[in-house]
Amino acid sequence: MRAPKGKRDFGLELRELGREMGVHTIMFHQAVAERLGLNITDHKCLDYILREEGGATAGELAQATGLTSGAITGVIDRLERAGFAKRHPDPKDRRKVIVVPVPDRLPEIGKLFESLGRNMGRMMSSYSPREAELLVAFMKRASEIMHEENLKLRDPRQSKNGR
Repeated sequence: MRAPKGKRDFGLELRELGREMGVHTIMFHQAVAERLGLNITDHKCLDYILREEGGATAGELAQATGLTSGAITGVIDRLERAGFAKRHPDPKDRRKVIVVPVPDRLPEIGKLFESLGRNMGRMMSSYSPREAELLVAFMKRASEIMHEENLKLRDPRQSKNGR
């Protein structure tokens, strides 16, 4: 549905800007991954591990990403070989392992995000608290929708053409 003539179509603008931001975000993370000697999937799985206090199990990574357990095993193997993560036994369940980041490598990762963090902080400081609250709510819901759509596309019960 288009906006009436002479009115801005915010839905269309948001879709187009979302597509543009998606491209720039993916390419930024691809460049980060390359700098770290990783592929983009491994880099983003490492990001998930870093955000989970105490690390993450292979099952949690599979659930968060929609990747198969076999694919996650390959991710963890590559992260270990690259020196970014280690497997530790789960103290609560001997059948599981917890994947934790290697602390010595964290400064190397953080350095690649310093400029982005500064620039995003400057941008956010230009908004009123009410505007910032709206932006945070929008990003949270948009992230939830993207996660849901990712899982839908990876669901083996869905046909290859998305129907």
